[in-house]
Amino acid sequence: MARRAVVLAALLLASPAAASPRTSAVIGMSVEPTGLDPTVAAPVAIGQVTWQNVYQGLVRLDRRGAVQPQLATGWTVSPDGLAYTFSLRTGVRFHDGEVFDAASAKFTLDRARGPASTNPQKQFFSVIDAVEAPDPATLVVRLKQPSANLLYWLGWPASVMLAPNSADADRTDPVGTGPFKVARWVKGDRVELVRDPGYWDAAHAPALEAATFRFVGDAQAQATALRAGGLDAVPELSAPELFADFKADPRFEAVAGDTELKVVAGMNGAKPPFDDVRVRRALMMAVDRRALVDAVSSGFGTPIGSHYAPDDPGFLDLTGALPYDPAKARALLAEASHPDGLSFAIRVPQMGYATRSAEILQAMFADVGVTMTILPTEFPAAWIADVFKKHDFDMTIVAHAEPLDIAIYARPDYYFGFRNSAFDAAVAAAERAPDPAARNAAYGTAQRILAADVPALYLYAIPKLGVWTAGLRGLWTDEPIPSNDLTEVRWDE
Repeated sequence: MARRAVVLAALLLASPAAASPRTSAVIGMSVEPTGLDPTVAAPVAIGQVTWQNVYQGLVRLDRRGAVQPQLATGWTVSPDGLAYTFSLRTGVRFHDGEVFDAASAKFTLDRARGPASTNPQKQFFSVIDAVEAPDPATLVVRLKQPSANLLYWLGWPASVMLAPNSADADRTDPVGTGPFKVARWVKGDRVELVRDPGYWDAAHAPALEAATFRFVGDAQAQATALRAGGLDAVPELSAPELFADFKADPRFEAVAGDTELKVVAGMNGAKPPFDDVRVRRALMMAVDRRALVDAVSSGFGTPIGSHYAPDDPGFLDLTGALPYDPAKARALLAEASHPDGLSFAIRVPQMGYATRSAEILQAMFADVGVTMTILPTEFPAAWIADVFKKHDFDMTIVAHAEPLDIAIYARPDYYFGFRNSAFDAAVAAAERAPDPAARNAAYGTAQRILAADVPALYLYAIPKLGVWTAGLRGLWTDEPIPSNDLTEVRWDE
């Protein structure tokens, strides 16, 4: 009898009901952010660590990509569409105790649109004519022209609210209004977050008391760490060929969702031979997009024909505009004075999808007499310095992650070197459109122009292949904005 009592006591102690609930999680990411302030630099990894966890905006995007109130409780728009009046939450403080109010919101927007701004989405803020703070709980944003996307843009990581007294140090010592604070950044390894005990929205405080983002670039190392328990989740698995194995393993949940990630091979249209549309079209027709997806990501992914994700409003499937046709590709190259083919280099970031895609493209181009040399390029630092800023490249390949970012082709100094007045007019019309139908029609025109002029080779949209330990709940299945929002993440008790 005594022995049975001892055994029963041991079972109770070992049972899940007796165990303390887990209150921390370790999240794996492929790329380490270059800093921790998404309002001053472009890499999406910054927002994937900090957006909604550390920083918040006037509004936010939810799991479906819909705009929701956040630090603004509501807003009204003037009949002419030129003034947005926001009602702000009261009683909100930044992590360092500074008050969030209309003055700090005005500071943030003025900083983003100012002459010294390095905001990666500065173009969005150029539509703002003035920002006013008539009282601490009211913010008025006056526009130069109507902007149908203003509220959507204000939900992005680049639009999060900053504290005036700490903003200059946010790159390494971030201060926001979010539910987590950065406890430590061990560069080259991890960022550690802890729950803010003074978080303004106590009724919706996160279940996690702490979270760690670990940076594991190698796909096999990600899988090994998951199986060994060193990582609790990899929201974007870098090895799609391993996804089926995880899905069959009861220790894990493996979920395929959608993202805004559009893999494109951008060409430097400011230099030969890419200043000739015939060359660009030839290279596009040398690519079998479906075969590329099958080879690179085990069939996970959707071929695209323009710079637009399949889930975006007004998406057009334009893969048929320049379909796979090696014979036509060779004929176009000959017509463009390259009967014997041509040679160039492609700068390839170290991410798995980029390396694998470049290798497949290299083989496909060889079939039409084109020699492409692969130049591995460290991402993000070297890629941003050489490609994005200096435009020192022939071709490059990268996944553009921001939603509805087709307007980047209208930016006068963007790295593609693309200029097209009809495209600029279509984007401008979409951004001023008074209703969704007119906006989608204008975006459709813009998509068709890119599909015909091909400033980049439009390859495929990447799915979100998330893998996490069974029992972890609340991670996003889809990714309408690049993020790892931890506010609803918890462990089953």
